[in-house]
Amino acid sequence: MLLVHPPIAPWLVRTADGCRATLLCRGAPDLVYLRAEPDNEELLVAMQRVAEVNGLACYEAVAPWDRSNETTHYAFKVIHDGGQSWLAADGVHRYPPPRELHFKVCRAHAPPAWVADQIVYQIFPDRFCQGDPSLAVATDEYVYGTGRTRVVARPWGAPIDPSVAATAFYGGDLVGVRRQLDYLAGELGVTALYLNPIFTSGSNHKYDTEDYDHVDPHLGGNAALADLCAALRGRGMRLVLDAVVNHTGANHPWFDRFGRHGGGAYQSAESPWRSWYTFEGAGYASWKGHASLPVLDFASPEVQAAIYGDAGVLRRWLRPPYAIDGWRFDVIHMLGEGPGAHNNAHHVRALRRAVKGENPDAYVMGEHFGEATRWLQGDQEDGAMNYYGFAHPVRAWLAGQDLGGEPARLSTVDFERWLTAARARVPYANQLAQLGLLDSHDTSRLLTAVGDDVGRMQLAVTLLLGYPGVPCIYYGDEIGLRGGRDPDCRRCFDWDRAHWHAELHAHYRRMIAWRKARPEWRHGAYQTLAVGDDALVFARYTERSVTLVGANRGAARATLPLPLGELPVEVARWQGADGGPIAAAELAAGIAIEPGGWTLVFGDAG
Repeated sequence: MLLVHPPIAPWLVRTADGCRATLLCRGAPDLVYLRAEPDNEELLVAMQRVAEVNGLACYEAVAPWDRSNETTHYAFKVIHDGGQSWLAADGVHRYPPPRELHFKVCRAHAPPAWVADQIVYQIFPDRFCQGDPSLAVATDEYVYGTGRTRVVARPWGAPIDPSVAATAFYGGDLVGVRRQLDYLAGELGVTALYLNPIFTSGSNHKYDTEDYDHVDPHLGGNAALADLCAALRGRGMRLVLDAVVNHTGANHPWFDRFGRHGGGAYQSAESPWRSWYTFEGAGYASWKGHASLPVLDFASPEVQAAIYGDAGVLRRWLRPPYAIDGWRFDVIHMLGEGPGAHNNAHHVRALRRAVKGENPDAYVMGEHFGEATRWLQGDQEDGAMNYYGFAHPVRAWLAGQDLGGEPARLSTVDFERWLTAARARVPYANQLAQLGLLDSHDTSRLLTAVGDDVGRMQLAVTLLLGYPGVPCIYYGDEIGLRGGRDPDCRRCFDWDRAHWHAELHAHYRRMIAWRKARPEWRHGAYQTLAVGDDALVFARYTERSVTLVGANRGAARATLPLPLGELPVEVARWQGADGGPIAAAELAAGIAIEPGGWTLVFGDAG
């Protein structure tokens, strides 16, 4: 029996009393129930048949809010043919599915409406564009850390030297970012920027913050950020900054390991900042054992006030003249009390309250390399960098390796199962706010991982733009920038257009334009329609529009028959990516996908 529940309007509508849910069904059920747990006890609500769409019967009922928990869980129970079928977020079960797989809606929290509409571009500031050469770091200008690693100025585009991975500077700055907005917004189609850390630090990556109150002067200082924010607002663009609040740099005045600031927690047990960190004998707690990154102890009320209090770091940059649109929280799952992540959920919720208290429409996004379900139930993060639920499976499927570069073969069936399992564990509203990505400053570039196979890279880009979530482009991917593991993935953007991969660049622009034009790419439900040995087809759809996305990693042409009758949309006309009409009967018989290629088909209601 076919059972479908798209967890978006009009098939899921929030009301004062709960969620009005619609189940679409093909077959002859004896009884149809909506199952909920408003008080931790099973409640079965009989569903009423109310309509029919595309040959599917529509059953409707209201799942009452679970007012004891932030997230309301629900599923569907169908009695037919002397047995049962259950529909959960991961598909049909023949027995009651576990609660973690139920559909989920967060009662009191929802991601900002603007997030799902964005095309995000991630910038590592030192490597994107130099706007003011006078701001650049000079060789040996200052002492970094213990002084054993030189601070080195490098010519733009020179190869990365791993021996000075953290202390080689190429001169990119915020002035350069602002001057390239015509390219980013006008030519490429980007609508939002995510910047790696920009606050004062002696390293090029700046994950070792020395001053949360000031943008690094070599990036242009606070004035350059204010100018950039004003320019972005003038274009209707958004800005997300990197919040590194799990730890500071060892040279931060609060810690002052090197004694350059008159005495901090490291220098004296009597320091007013001593309780802000955790000391263990002669040592101290640091991020993953890196002595340059002492961990903040959120058991300290002073740390709480400094980071998420009314005058704290998070609120300050959400206010004019900057008024940034959100924060990406570095290693947010590790933040807590003492040397570990004790009381992590409590403090992440406090971070959220601070951000939303300053701007209810601000975006709260976390960094997790692993599976992040518990942070994504709506009451902590709006979304995460979707390594686990997108970047990792895509890389395993297309490159045969994991994010760390180790072998990771993945069949197409397992690829689809991985994607489905990851989506099923979070409310769909939060899935639409996940930051989809192919690579980042912490991974090798995907183009390098797939052996410079541009066709396979284009296939990955098609998935990135068509899959549920907010697509994020790592700077330079669109021009064919290559790079191995950190720090090689942080090469300079090449502004010589003669060196750009024109076909790849055109593909990015084309996909971005379609995402902006097609509402189902931004807000639509997801449904897998066909899975083959090396190819699959999925649909993104709203009530009135559909896109079929076909992807084929194989060396042979793939033709997959499509069960269009499983979609709850009555399509009046189908057309290919070239604009040519396609008959529904022809499409149902099979969608052809070229070797190593992709196919898009658009459908619209009458």
